[in-house]
Amino acid sequence: MYSKRNTFKGMRLLLPLLGVVALVVSACASIGRPQGGPLDETPPVFVSSNPVSGTKNFKSNKLEATFDENIKLEDVINKVVVSPAQKQQPTIRANGRKLSIELKDTLLDNTTYTLDFSDAIRDLNEGNILDGFALDFSTGDTIDTLRISGMVLQAENLEPAQGMLVGVYANLSDTAISTLPMLRIAKTNQMGQFTIRNLKAGTYNIFALNDMNRDYHWDRSEDVAFYSMTVTPTVEDIVVQDTLRSSEGGDSIVTRPGVRYLPNDILLTWFNENYLAQYLKDYNRADSNRVTITFAAPADSLPELTIVNGVNAGRRLDAADASLLKHSATLDTLDYWIIDPAIISQDSLLIAARYKRTDTLDQLSWTSDTLRFYLKASQKPKPEKKKKRKDGEDDTDSVKPELRFLNLKVGGGVQEVYMPLYVTTAEPIKQFDPRAWHLEVQEDTVWKKLPNPKLLADTTGNILSYRIEYPWEEGAKYRVTVDSASVHSIYGLFNKPISEEIQVRSADEYSSLIFNLSGLPDSVQVVVEVLNGQDKPVTAVKAVDGVARIDHLLAGTYYARAYVDSNGDGKWSTGNLKSGIQPEDVYYFPKKINLKKNWDISNDWDLNELPVDMQKPWAITKNKPKTKEKNVRDQDEDDYDEDGYDDMGRPGYDNRNPFDNRSSNRNGKLGNVRNF
Repeated sequence: MYSKRNTFKGMRLLLPLLGVVALVVSACASIGRPQGGPLDETPPVFVSSNPVSGTKNFKSNKLEATFDENIKLEDVINKVVVSPAQKQQPTIRANGRKLSIELKDTLLDNTTYTLDFSDAIRDLNEGNILDGFALDFSTGDTIDTLRISGMVLQAENLEPAQGMLVGVYANLSDTAISTLPMLRIAKTNQMGQFTIRNLKAGTYNIFALNDMNRDYHWDRSEDVAFYSMTVTPTVEDIVVQDTLRSSEGGDSIVTRPGVRYLPNDILLTWFNENYLAQYLKDYNRADSNRVTITFAAPADSLPELTIVNGVNAGRRLDAADASLLKHSATLDTLDYWIIDPAIISQDSLLIAARYKRTDTLDQLSWTSDTLRFYLKASQKPKPEKKKKRKDGEDDTDSVKPELRFLNLKVGGGVQEVYMPLYVTTAEPIKQFDPRAWHLEVQEDTVWKKLPNPKLLADTTGNILSYRIEYPWEEGAKYRVTVDSASVHSIYGLFNKPISEEIQVRSADEYSSLIFNLSGLPDSVQVVVEVLNGQDKPVTAVKAVDGVARIDHLLAGTYYARAYVDSNGDGKWSTGNLKSGIQPEDVYYFPKKINLKKNWDISNDWDLNELPVDMQKPWAITKNKPKTKEKNVRDQDEDDYDEDGYDDMGRPGYDNRNPFDNRSSNRNGKLGNVRNF
């Protein structure tokens, strides 16, 4: 059994800062700069605070911090957290170089408090972001100092989780996360990094949460991440090296004692259980012969529908002699096509519906309801207009009903060699004559007859869709013809004669991708997805003996993602908090793939070669961090060399963290983690 990501070690550290915590990137930035001077690219530098760092027996509710330049704040409500959590939002203002805070809640006795500003502070002129600034104090005689650091990524696509709540529980009960507020909290920064500060010695459970209602515990519909093991924070002594620059420009290396807070390698991957309360969301009668019922969540059973009014009272609407059902694959959208004329003619239908609904105990139970379907005047069939004879009498002989045909569509566009040919119809088909369907292939200028194609029903519940399976020859041209009146709908419509030519793509239009996978045990089942430039799957295959081969790809730019198919269902599966099931592990191929026509490209892919947070290509990463009020870089990946730097030595794809250098440890699982 391969180890879970939660146990991965060897992570990059940032230097711990003592006292009031602030991330200092370099020298101080000036308030203003003369015209033509160097661009200010450094964040504000913390100077002092009142109270000072680590103050004990603090009795006030007001705090103040001073920086070396004018500052401003961004999105205080969402970025700044007070730990332990406050019921009332504190008042936080920036005025020149001053940051002032007024706490609204009554402070608890003998408690260590942390005000974590994440990346809310930036300088006024250039918007350079100060990440990781925090203030702490204690209302008692001691102050807690331990910390836990790590990172939160979205499980399905490894996107950094920006602004997500991360917290711990000393109460190790399985129900604490859903019933109690978190004990101590922090927010993730733009890289998804977090540090929970001022912890007591002890053992904790750790979670991340998209706390939509700000109650500091998990509700079942909210995004969540959990660590599979308990965490015990510790601290160790280390030696820190600093570089000093003299006024003459020379550098010298000095060392000083420091501390490192552990663990600093916590990886949390958030997921959503996709829980939706089940209830009847909507119902309507689109026209006289069709009613639609929609549920709020996927269902595992169909409702029972009984007519309760008119001459059809007591009949089941969902019976085979009354309607045909077109349903979604998840049974949450149901279209009943009514086939009995007696039911169609009813202007109003009252339906007793028995279906499953989520009750107050969060369980599915059967319930009953009466649904009212009314046919609007505009939906009723309009009577045919009769012509008048000269003598004023109706000319019944001249009235001819409008001839309507069944809308039947065969194929569409270029035919892919590996795909079936799809046939769609506007109304459910009652019967068709298979002898009236003909298939031919063009050889030179002559059409050669082939065996009659078989029309196969859709397997997902769509009764308006059919398919023709055939071993298409690459580059060949086919012709499908359908004789007139050979297909009849349930309402008596029939088709016009159809003749469609089908052009199959030629072999030289296709290319193939081969991935030789390593880094996981052979017993682990891996699925590889080919992605487009929007990070969306184009196709997917299961790896066989460590090789994933994807054929029939068109020329273009692609990316690749792999996931461990733990349950063998052939799709990525989310987690379950109550059952302690983590979402299936995801990996990204770290480079884009430029595929040309008639190419076969083979790639060696060690799934664990890069840390998890450095695998996803920058071009398809949506949650890009910022060092100021615009993205770290605006250039395309092609502007950077293999080591991740452009021609001026500026960091790019492989050195993307604006707050720290890239990790050189490729055996670890995280490359960029805070440890302040």
